Amino acid sequence: MKQTAEESEKTEEMKETEDTVEVEETGEVEEANETEEIEAEEEIVEEAVEEVEKPKREEIEEEIVEEKIYTIPLGRSWISPRKKRAPRATRIVKKFINRHMKIKTEAEEGEETERLVISNQVNEKIWSRGIEKPPRKIRVRAVKDKEGVITVYLAEGD
Repeated sequence: MKQTAEESEKTEEMKETEDTVEVEETGEVEEANETEEIEAEEEIVEEAVEEVEKPKREEIEEEIVEEKIYTIPLGRSWISPRKKRAPRATRIVKKFINRHMKIKTEAEEGEETERLVISNQVNEKIWSRGIEKPPRKIRVRAVKDKEGVITVYLAEGD
């Protein structure tokens, strides 16, 4: 590589300015800069640790009573007219979870009825190819908490 005269002069000037900066700094200034950098790094690490710990606390508070993974066949939704297939697939998912997680529909004295919540991810998966072409089957994870609320999530890996 050939350097032009201008480039070589620039590199020499940069080296000289770096040398002058090193000469001007005293030991006290360097120590102050190092302590400030260490404090800044510690603050960043603490913030990162707090962000990581927050979701774990929420999961612990939920207290999962029962958790099951199901593969729900949605082929029956393809029997209906083209413009009604995705809504029917959603109804099939609800009916399947009601049957397999044994949701109480009628409340006895002092008890609340159990609720079924389908997560947004499951809904998006059903509707991913539009109203006319829902998937033939879907893998879900049904979680029942201590309050009796059953939430349906996509299974990992899907």
